[in-house]
Amino acid sequence: MIIPTDSGAQRESAAEPALHAGATWQPLPPRGATLAALGSAMALVFPFGFLSFFLSRASHVASPWLVVPVAVLLGAVIGAWVGIRRHRRIAWKLDDEGFALRRGNWWRSETLVPLSRVQHLDLKRGPLERSLTLSTLVVHTAGTRMAALSVPGLDAADAERLRDRLAHQLDHDDAL
Repeated sequence: MIIPTDSGAQRESAAEPALHAGATWQPLPPRGATLAALGSAMALVFPFGFLSFFLSRASHVASPWLVVPVAVLLGAVIGAWVGIRRHRRIAWKLDDEGFALRRGNWWRSETLVPLSRVQHLDLKRGPLERSLTLSTLVVHTAGTRMAALSVPGLDAADAERLRDRLAHQLDHDDAL
């Protein structure tokens, strides 16, 4: 959606995903960091808890009743921190070449799905995502069974607009 400004120039609305040659990378909404933190924290809580239990039992230095809760808390904090950092390092863009996803900082990966390779699209919304008005967009591509690009933590409105634009592009490509 193009919005005129006071100077007579036009700018693209922030609510509309960019679809032009100079599209910029769009970050995921900050509220998605909550789910990323929760998921990563849960992934580290159990390993930290089990490892600390077995190490405290084997070493007899401290009681497992003291070590395990501290290790679980430490695992949750480290996991949440990693999840938030990872979430902040994900960005997407939609331009004339296709849909692109960029992840990471040190080991950055950029995946470009040309519009001609998109087969079908899915939107997934779990109960926690729905409560935060977030969605996961899954772009299925031509190729093997596992050829899909998943973008978690998208704003629900952005995910629907992306799906509609990519699907609209598919309809035009099929007509050719």
